Amino acid sequence: MNKHKIVSLSFFSGLLVLCTGFYLALHPVMAQGLKVYRGKDNLNWPSPAFYKGEKTVFVIASNEGTEMFDLMAPFYLFNATGQANVYVVSEEKAPVLLVNSLFILPHYSFREIDSLGIQPDVIVVPNLTVHLKSPPRPSTVAWVRKQYTGKNILLAICDGAATAAATGLYDGLPITTHSSDWGKLEKLYPRGDWKKGLSYTRSGNLYSTAGVSNATEGSLAVIEAMFGQETMLKVMREVRYPHAEVKTGHANETVSAAAIATIVKKVLFKHDRDLGVLLQEGADEFELGSVLDTYSRTFPASLNTFALDGGSVSSKFGLTLLPTGNLQVGRLDELHILRPETFPGEAACPIEYRELVEYGETPKYPFEVCLDRIGSLYGHGFRKAVKLTLDYN
Repeated sequence: MNKHKIVSLSFFSGLLVLCTGFYLALHPVMAQGLKVYRGKDNLNWPSPAFYKGEKTVFVIASNEGTEMFDLMAPFYLFNATGQANVYVVSEEKAPVLLVNSLFILPHYSFREIDSLGIQPDVIVVPNLTVHLKSPPRPSTVAWVRKQYTGKNILLAICDGAATAAATGLYDGLPITTHSSDWGKLEKLYPRGDWKKGLSYTRSGNLYSTAGVSNATEGSLAVIEAMFGQETMLKVMREVRYPHAEVKTGHANETVSAAAIATIVKKVLFKHDRDLGVLLQEGADEFELGSVLDTYSRTFPASLNTFALDGGSVSSKFGLTLLPTGNLQVGRLDELHILRPETFPGEAACPIEYRELVEYGETPKYPFEVCLDRIGSLYGHGFRKAVKLTLDYN
């Protein structure tokens, strides 16, 4: 066998081993079933206020699974303007799973909105397809299509582009999505003018964003168009956005073979941790979404949210948060708390943990805080891999 063949055989053998390792290591994680709400049925549904003269924003949710940051970021950012009624609206009046570590209660069902005759000024469509494992629901597509009048704004976030493209509204118009899913969606919906190199697109009142983390850029762009630059800058400062102005360029880096190899190495050879995030009254939705979405991409042994009394918690802007974890979980490797000042202390906490990870006041953007710690735990290469899954650059 000549040298050329030996090199080729070695390469393909190594590739086969890598792919097999990737499958064996990550398949159990990726294939784990989505959590199903099994809590009490007599839920205290939120009674949202409606302020005349303010804009109305619908953030669409799928009860079966909605991307975490895709929903939490715009919900927070539009609320932070102080000039909008912001409602989470789902097909059914039932708990919504924010994949895969938190339940929330929607404010309205589609049917309730129709009966009340509430007209949206902005419709936000997060990823409702659970990592593109299922096609957009025709009933959701039809309802979004009906809500868009041409005078209001439609903002598709990340793989929410699948639902948006299915409406036909983006046919022949600019649209984008997560860098690693761009090619797949372009084939599924070839009538859209799929763009690269942009954190968000705009054509009249139709917007879309690149992946996950770019929910911030898309929301800020809409906020500026609706409420002006001063309001947008105020909101930007509030979340400690890491750029002086809204970033419009985007690197479109996909999850590479090197990133996959790094993830495989971590999952196969490092201790996978059991992680918990404590739900506290007044929780900042933007920060909570950042922490949960970032750490879910570290492929932990488990990631759940907990409430000290096992019940519901109300967030800063009035979302009802329901935990996925049971207080009898056993000892966690890490318990993350966003509001250390309200933590009762280890003695009064019914959850056992090895390490307490505190956040609190920091001048840094929440993603950067999480990524820095992940880098210190697992190395720069793994930090970069997590960034790629967030489509963050």
